[in-house]
Amino acid sequence: MQTEPARTLDETAARVTADAELADLSRRVREGVGRLNWRMRAEADRHIPGPAVLAVLSRLYRAGTQTPTELAEAERLQPQSLTRILASLDLRGHIERTPDPDDGRRSRVSITEDGLAVLRRYTTQRERWLAGALEATLSPTEQQLLRLAADLLIRVADA
Repeated sequence: MQTEPARTLDETAARVTADAELADLSRRVREGVGRLNWRMRAEADRHIPGPAVLAVLSRLYRAGTQTPTELAEAERLQPQSLTRILASLDLRGHIERTPDPDDGRRSRVSITEDGLAVLRRYTTQRERWLAGALEATLSPTEQQLLRLAADLLIRVADA
């Protein structure tokens, strides 16, 4: 059995711009995901940290202990911005810094139980709002279609 060779992102992007239907789908998915993300942020409690802070906590939760350099690269943050975020998180007890056993000049950062609680509160709040909006807006059949679409979006994001 022969499989089609993998396309590079550049090749795929060139094909997308040539295919109007695929370009329209891309625009609609981007717009829908963006608007939903904006709306969920607007519905968030005002006491929840900002998106960059939450991204750092989430990265530490998902990926485990990391150096500040690894965090900055993974989250595409400028080192100066990350320094301010880590100082704020450290002050609040949401992260813990330990010396790097391989290089004493570096530190390693991990999420604390308090940091995890903040992340869980934020995630729970967003999911409750979204569940209510889905129930109020979509039929059971539409909810099932969205479940399939969500699985596809995750697959695209992980590609």
